Amino acid sequence: MLVFVAILLCYSGFSQNPQQEIKEDFKPSSKNQPGQEYPQVNSQGYARFRIVAPAADSVRVSLGLGGQGGTKLEKNEEGVWMGTTAGPMDEGFHYYHVNVDGGTFNDPGAKNYYGSVRWESGIEIPAHDQEFYALKNVSHGSVQQILFSSPSTKTSRRAFVYTPPGYYENRDKNYPVLYLQHGWGEDETAWSNQGHANLIMDNLIAEGKTAPFLIVMTYGMTNEIKWGGLKDFDIKHFQTVLVDELIPYVDENFRTIADEEHRAMAGLSMGGMETKMITLNKPHVFSHYALLSGGTYSPKDLQNHKDLKLVFISCGSKERPDAVKNSVEELKAAGFNTVSYISEGTAHEFQTWRRSLHELAPLLFN
Repeated sequence: MLVFVAILLCYSGFSQNPQQEIKEDFKPSSKNQPGQEYPQVNSQGYARFRIVAPAADSVRVSLGLGGQGGTKLEKNEEGVWMGTTAGPMDEGFHYYHVNVDGGTFNDPGAKNYYGSVRWESGIEIPAHDQEFYALKNVSHGSVQQILFSSPSTKTSRRAFVYTPPGYYENRDKNYPVLYLQHGWGEDETAWSNQGHANLIMDNLIAEGKTAPFLIVMTYGMTNEIKWGGLKDFDIKHFQTVLVDELIPYVDENFRTIADEEHRAMAGLSMGGMETKMITLNKPHVFSHYALLSGGTYSPKDLQNHKDLKLVFISCGSKERPDAVKNSVEELKAAGFNTVSYISEGTAHEFQTWRRSLHELAPLLFN
């Protein structure tokens, strides 16, 4: 059941065409700190790094969640280390960090994003379809932090809530809600910071392609699980936080349509695992289920889910697309409204999940 989570930690982010001549049209990554020229990316998807470390003996950049793979940098006479990836990287967002003489550090030129159970540097390879999550001159919703009481964990917990454009102006309208979970090693900031979920929704709503709804994003762990210990994760604790504590808080404090028909749950990778387990354990809480690189359902799994409106299952073309397609065919044959989506040219990474949310949102609550 946890096999797919391991894929998240093994992916290095490289495409399969490392032999082409590198074009010297490098530009700063859109994820750089203000005013920083490096790291840079070119039109082919190569990344180039520059680290100032005159006293260092070895500098290497480790790419991908978990830091697998690596680009060895070379030092010039001024003590500046430079290097370019061996091949082009997949389109979209990637985590990375810098290894200096065996120590792990973030790139001072790049912004930081929470992944690999730490704040990692981030780099963006421009995608051919990046317009769907671009910041545009449209009406924007808002993403706000909430703190809710969690008696089961004896603390207050944090979530972020996306409210669509018009939410605060049209106070007579109530909205459906999507509960959207992050992957292992990430937290409740991931879908906004790395995934651009709010911009995806703003653009879809502006184009008239989706009904407006709220998105709630919270931390999916109730105890800190170390790498290699995911087998010890017990869904019952987070299930209590989500179903018995967070959902009632959201329904009380936001204008929601507080019933099963207008409530959805989705998640990427480990968040997909959580989505599957909770929806199977609590069949009358949600009516729309979505697993994004997060496993599949079988007809037997859903035999008692009589009011189910939608099942959405997706992954990247470099993952296990056949498993997704086969599952959806079986579910359709059994009479379930099921949709599959395969992100072409991507693996277990945020471009897959950005695209998946873009495909999922218009299907929800219709």
